[in-house]
Amino acid sequence: MEVPNPRRILAVSSADSVQHLARVVKDLTGTTPEQTSTSLAGASHNLSLKTTYYTAEVPIWLDLISSPSEWSASFLSAEAKEVLEVLGGVMIVFALPVNASSDEGKASQDLIRQVGKVVKEGLGGWEWDGVGLCLGVGEIDDVDIWEDCCAESGLEFVQVRGQSTPSRNEFGAHGLLEKTGIPRALEAFEANDWANVSADDLGSDFEDIDAELEAHKKRQNGNEDPNTPDLDPESLDFGFDREDFEGLKRAIWNAGKDDGEGFMDGEPKDGTADGETADCERFERWIARRPAEAGSCQGCS
Repeated sequence: MEVPNPRRILAVSSADSVQHLARVVKDLTGTTPEQTSTSLAGASHNLSLKTTYYTAEVPIWLDLISSPSEWSASFLSAEAKEVLEVLGGVMIVFALPVNASSDEGKASQDLIRQVGKVVKEGLGGWEWDGVGLCLGVGEIDDVDIWEDCCAESGLEFVQVRGQSTPSRNEFGAHGLLEKTGIPRALEAFEANDWANVSADDLGSDFEDIDAELEAHKKRQNGNEDPNTPDLDPESLDFGFDREDFEGLKRAIWNAGKDDGEGFMDGEPKDGTADGETADCERFERWIARRPAEAGSCQGCS
């Protein structure tokens, strides 16, 4: 099954780690991301995913961060809501410093914490139906501090070593093998759900509930077979009545809407390409409005 207009991956690095971001994206996708104007910031590059269950062309949005605190503040603002709503993945790429206590190490930890803040507060943290990865590029052996830092931020740490390094590590007392590096990142992305939830998807579920409620009403009036399975929200001991269901339905249908221009209302229904273009344009407009010092993104190609 092909996933139409899949959710996006936001891949970020510090402004001085652009070479590591480019390398990781190339290793993930098989092709080098193209710069927009004179910078890699703002580029969009597709990741082709194919599993037993689905195929998807997942756009990766790239951004470079100059000030992590200002970047997170901008992404947690109301104006960034529509960008966050279509994200199915967040990926940080950084160079592993030899000394975690050095200025470089402290800067990397701050980057991780600020992006993690967006994952927790903007995307829902552990309740978010997405994947958060933090790829550390380097050959150091002791990575415990980075694993802990990423875990505290709701992200999975993945070390990316040189090309000659085995892609599997022995894990646990039974010598099980687990993927590492780029293969592990791909595995995590493949295991994710990239489908965008649309109003039609929500509507089909509520139509079933409405149909059963209507059938229950007819049974009460003696107009339907009494042997039909009964669904009475007032007798389920959950404290719900029909008004609760209607309120829940309205709340979910209205989720993500902003003055009638949210993704659920504004998403093109006639094709994946149109949806991808619209999302990319929203991302571009948001980046253009964002304070320049928060990041270096200059547009979306």
